[in-house]
Amino acid sequence: MTEKDERRARGLEMMRKVYGWEIEDAPGEFFGITVDHLFGDIWTRPGLSMRDRRLLLVGVLAGQGLNDVLDIQIPAALANGELSPDELREIGVFLTHYVGWPLGSRLSVQIDTLIAKHEKRARKNESP
Repeated sequence: MTEKDERRARGLEMMRKVYGWEIEDAPGEFFGITVDHLFGDIWTRPGLSMRDRRLLLVGVLAGQGLNDVLDIQIPAALANGELSPDELREIGVFLTHYVGWPLGSRLSVQIDTLIAKHEKRARKNESP
């Protein structure tokens, strides 16, 4: 396997861990850069845990009002066990005071909604 192939495999595996679902290789330069550089190089660097990276990402996304991306990141953090419902709710309270009340209010509602969906899915999976 070449270094380029190893980088792609490392990036795809990290994308799977970050998003919590199966991601296949795809064509296109943008996809390649995303997989190879962002996930193959940046997300795999030593120094920060997955939880640390997720916390930073949630803060940045909330500050920019990128709720569509938070709809991906928050459920992944819950599914991967990186952040608990209580921690996410506290993040909402904390970030509201830095990102502003309108963005923070929306984030808090979004967190509660995504937690409820996660818990409903978990209950459904536990039922015989």
